Amino acid sequence: MQTGKPSTKHTILYIAVVCLVTLLLWLNNEGSSPLVYSGSELQYSVGLADSENSLVVQESVAVNGVVASTPRYVLNKGSYSIQLDYTAEQPDSVLELWEQGEKIAAWPLDPALGQLAADVTLTKDAKQMQFRINYSGRGALTVKQLRLSPRTMFYSDTYFFIAVFLLGSLLVWLYADGRIAHLTRDQAVDWSVILGVALLATTPMMQTYLYNGDDLCYHLARLEGLKDGILDGQIPVNIQPEGLQGNGYLNAMYPYLFLYIGAFLRICRVSIGLSYKVLVFLANLGSAVCAYAAMRSMSRSRRSVMLAVALYTLMPYRFTNIYSRGDLGETLALVFWPLIIAGMYHIVVGERRYWYYLVIGFSGVLQSHILSAAFAAAFCVLTALVYGVRIVGEKRYREIGKAAGLFLLLNLWYLVPFVYYFFRENLSTEVLRWSGYFEQSINPSNLTQSISLYNKQYFSLGLALIGCLGIGILWLVFERRGDRDDRRGYLLYLLVLGCFLTYMTTGYFPNKTLLSYEWFRDIVTMIQFPWRFLGPAGCCILFAGAIGLSESAILQPYRNAVFAMLVGLNLLVVLSVPTDNSHMPYANAESVVSKGHESKLAANIGLFYPHEWRLNGAGDEWLTYGVSVSDLDEVTVRDYRKQGTKATVVYTASSDGGYIELPIQNYLGYRAYDENGRRLQIEQGAGGRMRLAAVGDGAAHTISVRYGPVPLFIAAVLVSAVTLAGLLRFWHRRRRAACGGQYAGQEQEAKGESICR
Repeated sequence: MQTGKPSTKHTILYIAVVCLVTLLLWLNNEGSSPLVYSGSELQYSVGLADSENSLVVQESVAVNGVVASTPRYVLNKGSYSIQLDYTAEQPDSVLELWEQGEKIAAWPLDPALGQLAADVTLTKDAKQMQFRINYSGRGALTVKQLRLSPRTMFYSDTYFFIAVFLLGSLLVWLYADGRIAHLTRDQAVDWSVILGVALLATTPMMQTYLYNGDDLCYHLARLEGLKDGILDGQIPVNIQPEGLQGNGYLNAMYPYLFLYIGAFLRICRVSIGLSYKVLVFLANLGSAVCAYAAMRSMSRSRRSVMLAVALYTLMPYRFTNIYSRGDLGETLALVFWPLIIAGMYHIVVGERRYWYYLVIGFSGVLQSHILSAAFAAAFCVLTALVYGVRIVGEKRYREIGKAAGLFLLLNLWYLVPFVYYFFRENLSTEVLRWSGYFEQSINPSNLTQSISLYNKQYFSLGLALIGCLGIGILWLVFERRGDRDDRRGYLLYLLVLGCFLTYMTTGYFPNKTLLSYEWFRDIVTMIQFPWRFLGPAGCCILFAGAIGLSESAILQPYRNAVFAMLVGLNLLVVLSVPTDNSHMPYANAESVVSKGHESKLAANIGLFYPHEWRLNGAGDEWLTYGVSVSDLDEVTVRDYRKQGTKATVVYTASSDGGYIELPIQNYLGYRAYDENGRRLQIEQGAGGRMRLAAVGDGAAHTISVRYGPVPLFIAAVLVSAVTLAGLLRFWHRRRRAACGGQYAGQEQEAKGESICR
């Protein structure tokens, strides 16, 4: 699809439009707007709101202590101005600033002033910053307004949008000017559909607020912790240094490769809310691209390919994961399931040279979600067993070996720390088995429904995938062909597997009876929820139905109508996601407290660090900022400083036998040295804290603690890096040799399509 170069007139007009849109984006910048609460908008436990929206606390309530507070914010480091308007009859009431359970600043409310103005500087990003009003219990206290203003900006979201818009505008201009290779008409349509479907799947999140799913608070904590680990100098990041109130939280047990994108945005001061939304959009885009690539490798029908793109990206279970469960890990894993199915197809019956589809798909799943990787491994093993005779007879085990070897080398950087900590560390892994599994089974009557965010346990295949199931049965079972078709056999296998996995999610599957067997109980309680099988089941059914629609002789006269009906039914998934009751971005015309601030700073969600992957015994009661000692009369801590995973403590001890415990989770990989550089023995103290023996000579001693580097982990990273570099070099040389400035035949030359595209 060729276009002429733009004229001078069009160039000027294009630049003017770009400048105008950029200006409009900049005028909508909310990042520097103050965060303002009237007294009645605070979270308060006692007191009444008056006609002026102030919070009035009378002495008659007979209460002293914290009476009102703001939500907890994820706030970038920097300088901020605080202003509190109030009326106090008696002194001793205080405005306090807390971060992760520790009071970091306090300002008295002087009755003679009526207004408090102060500055505060955060030396590091806050995870749970909160203002609290501590009432003295004497006299009336009226809180009129609390205002927090950044000296620079809360977040750089507007500048991020401007940068994305300018980059997109530049690419469009280079394309129009002929400096970027032009797409064919079909390619342009395909990529337009892919981008459009991805944007459509993201529209429920195009709000000024962020849906609070079940696990969202944990994934926001992972995103924030990964950013802290990068700034700490860890690559890859195994420890979240500021997690668990600065005690550190193990990051290596939950895959995080794709979260680096969001972490990089956080480093650029993009808000945590928008960083998460960008990841969701990329997951939607990735799902569309992978469905497109996988289906295109198995079918020549563009109808099948486009149907797969629409139905898979808008699959109800994906929406449930994103908007109801807040399960970012499984959402990312589902991106790559089509490549796994296509990869195994090409290995066992298809074009064996496409074995690398399996490497990409399996690697993507592993780097997203461990349980999904286990499901993918089970699918690959089962498929290999079903096609075992053919694999051996045609020596297709060579492709399996190449795929397994390359997968292992590419992912060694993550697998080594994971296996190391899983088997050698004293982790709280039993909490992973909290679910009884059987009671999480779903009602089969829900399988045809679209999702509802008002019901957290609402899971469905959806009408469109049920339609694909019917098409697959019609084509693969009732339409018989004389000649054997290996692809039809594989699709029939997928259809049967998809039906069986769906059956396993329902209450009709004998989970309750099978739970009496220990081997079954050990497996499924780790899986936790039977409805996790809906993702792979839907993907299997989709392949059979999408290809069947284009190749069924019975449905040939109705293909276009059925295609439109299935896509239309799937659009109900998007329409079923409810919007907020308030359609305005501000609570009222006078308020500058927008839902944008609340959502972008995660005030309505918060961060959460679960007990999984903590050290045994590391309960919340042990999460403190202070250093503990064996005996206050014998061991004295002179100074303690911590930055990232590095800490320094200065102490004196009057006798041997004492110890100090640092507020750091004692994960494997930490090292301690004295002031002379000698390595010290680290023991695990109470609550998983780091315990070190004190030298009782009465002199001041310094202990320095840091995480890593762990030689085994470094070696694994180097192996994966060298493997990736070798692959890129091999791909580049092959592409260069294939292109060579030549066209592939007269037909391609006529279309202007180079084989290097």
